[in-house]
Amino acid sequence: MIIANGKIYRSEEQDRILAAAAHNIDRTLAERSLDAETVIAAIDRLGSEIARGVFDERINELPVDEPMRYKAMAAEMLSREFLEYKLAVELGGSEPENAPENAAFTRIMPLGVIFHIAAGNMDGLPAFSLAEGLLTGNINILKLPRADNGLSVEIIAKLIEYEPRLADFIYVFDTPSSDVHAMKKMAALADGIAVWGGDGAVSAVRALAPVGTRLIEWGHKLSFAYISGYEDKERELTELAAHIAATKQLLCSSCQVIYLDTDDESELEGFCAEFLPILEREIARRKPVSIGGRAHSSLLRYTDMLEDILGEKPLPKHFGGKGCSLTIGADSELELSDMMCNVLVKKLPRRGIVPVLRRGKNYLQTAGLICPESERAELADIFARCGVTRVTSAGAMSDYFAGEGHDGDYPLRRYTRVVNTSFDWRR
Repeated sequence: MIIANGKIYRSEEQDRILAAAAHNIDRTLAERSLDAETVIAAIDRLGSEIARGVFDERINELPVDEPMRYKAMAAEMLSREFLEYKLAVELGGSEPENAPENAAFTRIMPLGVIFHIAAGNMDGLPAFSLAEGLLTGNINILKLPRADNGLSVEIIAKLIEYEPRLADFIYVFDTPSSDVHAMKKMAALADGIAVWGGDGAVSAVRALAPVGTRLIEWGHKLSFAYISGYEDKERELTELAAHIAATKQLLCSSCQVIYLDTDDESELEGFCAEFLPILEREIARRKPVSIGGRAHSSLLRYTDMLEDILGEKPLPKHFGGKGCSLTIGADSELELSDMMCNVLVKKLPRRGIVPVLRRGKNYLQTAGLICPESERAELADIFARCGVTRVTSAGAMSDYFAGEGHDGDYPLRRYTRVVNTSFDWRR
């Protein structure tokens, strides 16, 4: 399905719509602008309708364990309070009173046209990426991920119904990434391209982006839990297990490796023996992984086992459970696990944090802490200096917090540009 100028079209009409898009976009840029209040009012209404249950049937179809928790998070992120706070934090600020006589007058303007290439690892992400583009006054071209189940189109169509003035600022396509010709046409229309995905997706977009187009890369990241003592061991380990079970380790903020602040491998074995039944219990409380997901995970683990047998390294110690596993790593490197609740457990004494994590500095995202309260500030500071961009409790690694950045940056700033004038344009 395609959305353009407030109407829904069949995918087969893609070429015709793209052919007319340049003229329509130029006309919109020449004749209209989009103020934040118009966008906030429409999105807030959408959030209220989500909270009221209008989209419950579609949300319950999502492949997530707790659809109502997902619904509550979406409603909060689309609320007026949340959006106004986001704008204030990311784009707020005023010019200083005592400026030099020759100081330029500054105006924050939309980038122009943002081409959003959305990833499919989080349902609803395409719509929220679009919302950020609208908040900054941009015209938005959204390419949906292959796995989108129709929720994004339904939400966006409803948003335009609530506020028809948004119609000329929204284009949605279900174009497959293999259609390079269409992708290049969309990229040629854009002043900035926001790409969500792994290294391959980012490299592909760099190849098709015209010279001078701003690339806004939201690449895949790695996250981990770090344990250095406990305040309430049972509760904290249960929360970590619940996080792993709920996300299936599929998000950038999901725990891939559990690090223990130790040099002693026997402590890793003791931890695995204690944590495995807790993880099994949390997995049993949730929807089972699909047959395809289980098959993929099993194949990955079997391949790893064969490589270990054929290689020179000693076989890793493996703790298999029902629907999950824990594997003690032979090194301390941060790496992607086999996912689907198959977690790596490694030792990382505090003195080794910086050299180990800096080797993966371009991929760091969330550190989930389990430690005494007296150590939180020290550990958070160490992780921040390594390049980590989020530090949370281990159970809240994938929670979203009002006013937080994304991968160390504020999206709204990247979707805008600074225009300077030698005169006061406000008069």
